[in-house]
Amino acid sequence: MAGAIATRLCADIGGTSIDLAVVEAGAVIRHRWSVPTPRDWPGLVAAFAQGLAAHPCADVAIATAGLVDPADGTITAVNVPAIHGRPLARDLSAALGVAVRAINDADAFVLAEATAGVARGQARVFGIILGTGVGGGLVQDERIVSGGGGIGGEWGHGAVLHPVPGHPGMVPVFPCGCGLAGCLDTIGGARGIERLHRFLHGIDATSLAITAGADAGDGAALATVDAWAALLGGPLAMLLNTIAATIVPVGGGLSRAPALIARLDTAVRANMLRPATTPIVVPGALGTDAGIIGAYAAGMVA
Repeated sequence: MAGAIATRLCADIGGTSIDLAVVEAGAVIRHRWSVPTPRDWPGLVAAFAQGLAAHPCADVAIATAGLVDPADGTITAVNVPAIHGRPLARDLSAALGVAVRAINDADAFVLAEATAGVARGQARVFGIILGTGVGGGLVQDERIVSGGGGIGGEWGHGAVLHPVPGHPGMVPVFPCGCGLAGCLDTIGGARGIERLHRFLHGIDATSLAITAGADAGDGAALATVDAWAALLGGPLAMLLNTIAATIVPVGGGLSRAPALIARLDTAVRANMLRPATTPIVVPGALGTDAGIIGAYAAGMVA
């Protein structure tokens, strides 16, 4: 294939499906398709081998659910059994005969927004994921900042919750999947805002219904989103005061509720030592392309 050396096969591995794409210089996506995420290793190798057979590429770059240990590339992703506990990049490279790089999907999102999205041109970017739960990543000069075991940007964990503003004595301390209680992950994502709504009002509602209700002026929904923004805004502002990031792109399902993100931005800026006059917490610009583009960008600096 002419020009194949300039192309990269990129993938975003999730628990349900793998999004694949052929990406060329400048992060231009030429082909894109999805396959169900295989349950076993041979099936996963086959999915990539078939992609390379149809679209020969110089190498492979992957964004994946779970932690990626920078020491040996071992993946911790219990929702993707085919790769859990495996040094994905090393093993897949051996199976395919091409170079492979793998990064965490939240890191990929932030890297994509820092190199080709809403944070392009910013030196230090802290991106957050508000999906089922809470995640994030830090990028400095277009490079991912990570630590031991692949931990980096995980602002959703640590017991930091306090009484709900305007509701004395009501503290939304819920058990977290990490083993602690009172983490932002328990209230910050879609399931979290639903949990907070139930806690405050005794009402079961989806995150979509809550955000739509707030937009329509529903009192209970407004109280929930205001409490949500206040509870997240302080800790996020403290983090930004510490790391001096200048912009916070937001991904995940809740990023598609612009009024909700605007409330969070207001709460963050109100808590910063040097309040900004323009938005800092903003929806990402790349949508479902972010994982693919972030994987591509990570491959550029491998």
